[in-house]
Amino acid sequence: MKLAVIGAGIVGITSAYELTLDGHEVTVFERRQTAAEEASFACGGLIAAGWSVPLHSPDRGLRQLLPGPHSAAALRLVGLPRASQWQWLRQCLRASTSGAHRAAAAQLHLLTRYSQQRLDALSSSLQLTHDRAQGLLVLWRSEANQAQAHSALAWLREQDWPHQMLSRAQAHQVEPALNAHTPLHAALWLPEATAVNCRQFALLLKAQAQQRGCRFEFAHTVERLSTAGGVTLTHCQAGQDARHESRFDAVVVCAGATSAALLRPLGLHLPLQAVYGHSISAALREPLDAPAAAVLDAHQQVSITRLGQRIRVAGGLQFGGAPARESAAELRRLHQVLSDWFPGAARFGGGGVQEWQGAQAFLPDAGLLLGQSRLPAVWFNLGHGGSGWALACGCARALADQMQGRVTDLDLAGFAPQRLGL
Repeated sequence: MKLAVIGAGIVGITSAYELTLDGHEVTVFERRQTAAEEASFACGGLIAAGWSVPLHSPDRGLRQLLPGPHSAAALRLVGLPRASQWQWLRQCLRASTSGAHRAAAAQLHLLTRYSQQRLDALSSSLQLTHDRAQGLLVLWRSEANQAQAHSALAWLREQDWPHQMLSRAQAHQVEPALNAHTPLHAALWLPEATAVNCRQFALLLKAQAQQRGCRFEFAHTVERLSTAGGVTLTHCQAGQDARHESRFDAVVVCAGATSAALLRPLGLHLPLQAVYGHSISAALREPLDAPAAAVLDAHQQVSITRLGQRIRVAGGLQFGGAPARESAAELRRLHQVLSDWFPGAARFGGGGVQEWQGAQAFLPDAGLLLGQSRLPAVWFNLGHGGSGWALACGCARALADQMQGRVTDLDLAGFAPQRLGL
């Protein structure tokens, strides 16, 4: 088939690669000048099957969505939400207390593992060399913090997922550079978890897709879709007034938070909300003072990862605010968490520090949209929330299998667009 993919973030690139691999003629449209410039640019890079706790899980509750001293690990509200945002938050609450929530979370964990396996297979078969850290150490500062992870720990035990509970002393053996003065109650070691430089992998896979014939149209904004017999994209190139129309057999929408406005004229109303994640990246100052792998402060929901010769600190989910401006408060919090655990790890002088904010598209039921919509030529691979990188490789392979009419390796019915009437 002749296919269009909208979006060249990690989800769009993995989708384009898998579809090209299956023999389709694929063209990717991206409004930015190059790939992985938005939500995929500087994310934390964690892929931790068995530990991906949804944003509004029962352990966290609605109170974690509200500002205040209890909300260090929460989605932070900026300003007073609009009416549509309050409606979305109410949908979050209903989803977090529904019986379907646990089943959806279980599917997400399995999909994360599948995605990690696909990532490893691609890296091996294509001989891709990228920054990577193996293993994740989850840190709890207090007994109360650990108690909040009750359902996540129960899931690990039920599924017999490889993990090990560690005392404070054992955690310091795994990560000798941990600051001895920061309170630490206990830790969890997940040996199969990994952290990979998302943008680095995305650019490598983009090159592989191009070698197989995939076309990338950068600085092209898709303004309109028409589905009268196949699908027609109306698009324009940055700096030019002319509009162009390109016809395809089908389109795969991977445009994250911007997808809702594009699809609304087709009668497809996606309940997506942009939530802004943050990160800081800096060069290693002293390798012995840096983490050997990846560390997650469970209360703050901030990860600290060693990626090659750099340290990346990521977290700080923010609901509302200015899309084009990083939150100074969230960046300060990331700096503080790094200082708490690894005070001598990063070099902050000389202007080599990168501060980043990216919009992540969340659905209120903590799921995602993967598959064919009720419009036969329109397919979705979006709504991954903060797990876009962790799920990208698996979702792309599953999507390609669906488009070929093959049975997917996992039961993904819970992520079908039809569950939301789409």
